[in-house]
Amino acid sequence: MKTIKILTYFLLSTIINPLSAQDSAPLPAEEEKGGKCVEASIGVDLVNQYIWRGQDLGDVSLQPSLGISWKGLSLSTWGSVGISDFSDDKELDFTLAYTIKGFNVGITDYWFSNGSYFQYKSGKTTHIWEANVGYDFGFLSLQWYTNFAGNDGTNDGKRAFSSYFELAAPFRLGGLDWSASLGIVPWATTSYNSNGFCVTNVSLRATKDFVIKEKYHLPVYAGLIANPRNEKVYLLFGVAFSM
Repeated sequence: MKTIKILTYFLLSTIINPLSAQDSAPLPAEEEKGGKCVEASIGVDLVNQYIWRGQDLGDVSLQPSLGISWKGLSLSTWGSVGISDFSDDKELDFTLAYTIKGFNVGITDYWFSNGSYFQYKSGKTTHIWEANVGYDFGFLSLQWYTNFAGNDGTNDGKRAFSSYFELAAPFRLGGLDWSASLGIVPWATTSYNSNGFCVTNVSLRATKDFVIKEKYHLPVYAGLIANPRNEKVYLLFGVAFSM
């Protein structure tokens, strides 16, 4: 347990963003205030390559996350920084979401480091704002994502309102937790290198959750990902440290 915590703190504090001792103190998992439960989480994934919706966005990467939630409402941040190729763009995302039973809706602000964070002017910003809506039936989840502002892709020189639709089905087999996914781009956009309706993500991912002292978990996962549109296939491996 101590080894995992020390490694996680080291990765977050020395590689991603130097923090003061006060800032790097662990967040409480829960805080009871007047009977209302506030939950917080912190973690970092180490992956052999950064594959997103079937697209190759980088090599070996550290991907930290921080989030807080209350009664279905959540605010989280997620980032990615390449550690094998420092020329990879760094990414920082913020997501505001709401979930009730199986229904979820949210807005995400994606930012990439090839531009100023505080540049929001159309045509110059590297922010992308995306809205999503979905439903999880348990045996199958459906998610729809659409870019509505920022550095969106284009179609015939006009904003494409780039969209992505994904179906995912979880199942358990051979002692592992699996997920099969199918991702579709419904219309043309330069964001997904799409000239019309196409499939950009066909994936199969397996996760093994190693339990440490019956309380702490260390998920290790691997996935085979194909992008028929780009004619590429990837083998993903990752380890998730969280608390």
